[in-house]
Amino acid sequence: MVLARKACRDGGSFRSWLWRECFEALVLGDSMSQERAVPASAVPLEELSSWPEELCRRELPSVLPRLLSMYQHSDSWIEHIQILKIIVEMFLPHMNHLTLEQTFFSQVLPKTVRLFDDMMYELTSQARGLSSQNLEIQTTLRNILQTMVQLLGALTGCVQHVCATQESIILENIHSLPSSVLHVIKSTFVHCKNSESVYSGRLHLVSDLLQALFKEAYSLQKQLMELLDMVCMDSLIDENDDVLNMVVVIHSLLDICSVISSMDHAFHANTWKFIIKQSLKHQSVIKSQLKHKDIITSLCEDILFSFHSCLQLAEQMTQSDAQDNTDCRLFQKTLKLCRFFANSLLHYTKEFLPFLSDSCCTLHQLYLQVHSKFPPSLYAAGISKAQQEEIAGAFLVTLDPLVTQLLKFQPFVEVVLDSKLELPCELQFPQCLLLVVIMDELPSQPEDVQTLWCTESQVSEATTRVSLLKAIFSSFEQCSGELSLPVHLQEVKSKGQTEVAVTLYQHVCVHLCTFIASLHPSLFPELDTALLNAVLSANMITSLLAMDAWCFLARYGTAELCAHHVTIVAHLIKSCPGECHQLTSLSVLLRRLFFFMTPPQQVEFIQKFSPKEAENLLLWQFISFQALPAELRKQTALEVSRSGTAECRKWLSSSRSLGELESLNPVLSALLAVCNSASEALDMGQQTAVKEVGSQLWALLNIKLVTGQPYVQQTLSLLLPLLGFFIQTLDPQLISQVITLQTSLLKSEPPDHVRLAVLDFLSSLGKLFIPQAIQDKILPHLSSVFASLLADRNWLLEQHSLEAFTQFAEGTNHEEIVPQCLSSEETKKKVVSFLEKTGFVDETAAARVERVKQEKGTFWAPFAKVTVEEAEKSSLQPSAKRARHELPLEEEYRSALQAATAALEAIESLLQKSPPPDWLLTKMEALQERIDKLKHHVF
Repeated sequence: MVLARKACRDGGSFRSWLWRECFEALVLGDSMSQERAVPASAVPLEELSSWPEELCRRELPSVLPRLLSMYQHSDSWIEHIQILKIIVEMFLPHMNHLTLEQTFFSQVLPKTVRLFDDMMYELTSQARGLSSQNLEIQTTLRNILQTMVQLLGALTGCVQHVCATQESIILENIHSLPSSVLHVIKSTFVHCKNSESVYSGRLHLVSDLLQALFKEAYSLQKQLMELLDMVCMDSLIDENDDVLNMVVVIHSLLDICSVISSMDHAFHANTWKFIIKQSLKHQSVIKSQLKHKDIITSLCEDILFSFHSCLQLAEQMTQSDAQDNTDCRLFQKTLKLCRFFANSLLHYTKEFLPFLSDSCCTLHQLYLQVHSKFPPSLYAAGISKAQQEEIAGAFLVTLDPLVTQLLKFQPFVEVVLDSKLELPCELQFPQCLLLVVIMDELPSQPEDVQTLWCTESQVSEATTRVSLLKAIFSSFEQCSGELSLPVHLQEVKSKGQTEVAVTLYQHVCVHLCTFIASLHPSLFPELDTALLNAVLSANMITSLLAMDAWCFLARYGTAELCAHHVTIVAHLIKSCPGECHQLTSLSVLLRRLFFFMTPPQQVEFIQKFSPKEAENLLLWQFISFQALPAELRKQTALEVSRSGTAECRKWLSSSRSLGELESLNPVLSALLAVCNSASEALDMGQQTAVKEVGSQLWALLNIKLVTGQPYVQQTLSLLLPLLGFFIQTLDPQLISQVITLQTSLLKSEPPDHVRLAVLDFLSSLGKLFIPQAIQDKILPHLSSVFASLLADRNWLLEQHSLEAFTQFAEGTNHEEIVPQCLSSEETKKKVVSFLEKTGFVDETAAARVERVKQEKGTFWAPFAKVTVEEAEKSSLQPSAKRARHELPLEEEYRSALQAATAALEAIESLLQKSPPPDWLLTKMEALQERIDKLKHHVF
C-alpha cells in the first residue's frame, strides 16, 4: 500500500499500479511472494474478459461483489456496458440459477433500465440537431446507438442463459428480468416507430444503427417469449407473486403490440399469438387478474385496422384494373392477418366469456363497423365481386361463430337490445343484419336463451332491454336508404342451389318467417305483441313487413288460429275512434287475412259480423269479396248492398242535417267495395238502387259545403268512383253537374285524396259517349279539369294524372278534346315523355347511392340531434314536459267549435228577444244527444 501511495505521488495512477501488480501476480505466479499477491477481485476489467472458464467459476464469489459495486457506482455509460457484458458473458454461466434474482437481476437490471432510459432521453434530445455538417452530434448519437445495441445484446445473453439452464422456470425466481426487458423493448420500438419525426429528415445518417437496434430488440423479444413459454405456475394458487408477474408480462406485451402493429405485421401477429397462448396456458390462475377489456379492445382495434387495410388494397386493385403481383400478395397477407386476428378473438372470447361483460359493447361495435364497410352497405368500399367473396370466405365467416358464442351471454343481449341504442346512419344496416343472424341462430338454442332474447326486461332504472322481434322491426325501419335503393344480398334459396340476389326486404321477411315457424310456443304472446305494434307503426314499410309475417303465420298455423286473428283484427277496427293510419293498416291486414280463412270459418265470420247490421258495414268496406266462394260471395254482396242502400235511404228520408253525413261514409265505402270486387253478384235492380242513392246524395253537395267540411270531402271522394262505376247508365245531367263541381273544386286546392277521386272519375269517362246536347256543357269543363291536374307539381298526383289522361285519351270517342287538355308546352312534353317512356333522370349507380346516403342522413339527423340534446340535459335538470302533439285537423276542430259556440250564442240572443217556436226544444234535445255521442268519441 505504501508503494501504491508512492506511485501515485510520482505522477502515476492507482489503476496503473494495480494493472502492473496484477500482471506480475498472474505471470510470476508461485515465484512471487505470498505477501505481494493481488486478490482476483482487484483484477482490471480488460484482464477479466480473457479469464478462462475455470478461473471465472473459481473466483466468482470474490469477483462478482466487486463488479456489482463498480456497476452501481460507475458514471460512464461505456464502463457500465463493459461491466455488464463481463458479468453476463464470463460469470453468469457459473451462478446458481435458483438465486439469480437475489444475486444478480435485482441488483443490476433496475440500474440497467435507468441507464437505457438516460441514453434514450439523450438520444431524443440531441436528435433534432443531427446533420451531415455537425459531425460532433452525429458521432455522439451513433455512439449512443451503438451502446444501446450492446446493452440489448447483454440482456439477450441474460435471457438465453436462463433458457439454457432451466427446463421449467418459476417466474418469481427471475421476476426482474421480464419486466426490465419488456420496458427496454417497448422503449426501443417506440423510438424506431417515431424515428422519422425524431430525426427531422436526417434519418439516413443513423438508419443503419437504428436498423441494428430494431433487430436486436426483435431478437430479444423472441428470446424472452421462449423463456416465458417455459414458465410453470401452480394451478392450485389463485393469487401470488407469480400470477401478478405473469399478468404484468401479458399486458406489457399488449402495449408492445400497439406499438409494432404498423411496423412488422408478422412480428405483430406472433406477439398476439404468444399473448393468447399464455393467457390460455395459465387461464386457471390468471383469469380473474387479467384486464380482459384491454385485451379485447386492442384485439378489435387490430382487426379493424387490418380489415380497413385489406379493403384499401382491394379498392386500389379494383380502381387500377391491373393485376399487380405485389399488390395481390400484400392483399393476401393482409387478409390472412385479418383471419388470424378474428380467430384469436374467437378463441379468447370462448375461453374467457364470463369475464367479458364490459367488453360486449366493443364486440358489438366490431361487428357493426366491419359490415358497415363491406358490400352491400351504402358506405362500403368499391371492391370487385371476386374480392368480396374472398374476404367474406376468409374473414367474415369468423364473425358469425363469435355471435353464436355470445348468444347465451346476458350482457351482450342487453347491449344489442338496448332500448336507447342510437346508431349513426352507417351502422343501422349492419345492426339489422346482426339481428337477422341472431334470429337464425336462436332456434338451435335452449328455451331459456330464446326467452332471454325474445322478452323485454328492465335492466336498470335508466336502461330497458327490448325484445328481439321489436328490435328487428325498429332496426328495419331505420334502413330506409337500403330499402329504397334497394341493396341486394346474396342468399342460398335451398341446399345445393347457387346463390341469388335478394333485396333487404326479402332477406328480412324470409328469415323472420323462418324464425316465427320455429318459435317456442311460450313466446307466442311476445310474437303477437311485436307483430301488432309493428302493424300499427306509422312507418309504412315496417307495417307492411309485419303484415307479411302475420300472413305467413296465418298460413303456417292452424285454421282456428287464423280465424281467431281475423276476429281480433275485426274488433280492433270497430274500436278505432276515427280515420287514422292505424285504421288503414288494420284494414289492409284484415283484407289479406280474410283470404286465408276456410269457407266454414268465413261463414262463421259473416254470422258474427253480419252485414245486415249497419254497424258491421264498417268492416265490410275493407273486405274483398273475391276471397269468398262464388255462392257465398253473391249472398254476402247482396246483403251488404241491401243493407247499405237501406241506410242511405233511411238517412235521406230522415230530418238529419248534413252534419250527420259523416255516418254514411263507411256505408258508401262498403257499397264501393261490393262494386269493385263483386259487381257480378248484383242484379240490375240492386245496381239501380245503388246508383239512385248515390245520385240523391250527390244532389245535396255544393262547392261551399265540400270546401268547408273534411267529412263531406270524404263523402265526395267515395261518391265519385261509385258513380263512375255506373257511368254508362248515369244521367247526362248528373255527369254535367259532377264535372262542373269538380272544376270549381279544383280552384280551391282540395286535399290529395279528393283530387285522386276526381282522376278516378275522369278516367271512367273514356268509356262514355257524351250526347251532343250536353257536349258544350261537359267538354270545356272536362279539358279544364285535366289541364289543372296535369299541371300539378305533386309527383304522386302527376303520375296518376298522366295515367288517367292516357286511359281517357285511348278510350274516348271525343278525340277533339284531347289536345285541349294539353294547355301548355310543358304539359305536352310531360305527356309525350310519359307515353314514350322517356324523360327519366339518367343517374349512375354511384350517384344514386350517394343521393340515398344524403337523404338518409338528412332524415335521421334531427333524431340524432334531439337524442344528443336530451342526453346533455338529462344530467343537468329534470326532463321537460313533452310538447303536446298537434293533430293534423286541429285547426279545423277549433274553427268548427267556434262556429258551434257562435250558433248557441245566437240562439241565446233570440230567446231574449221573442218566445221560442214549438219545435226548438225537440231540436235542442237532439243536439244534446249529439253532443253526448261526440263526448263518447273524445274519451
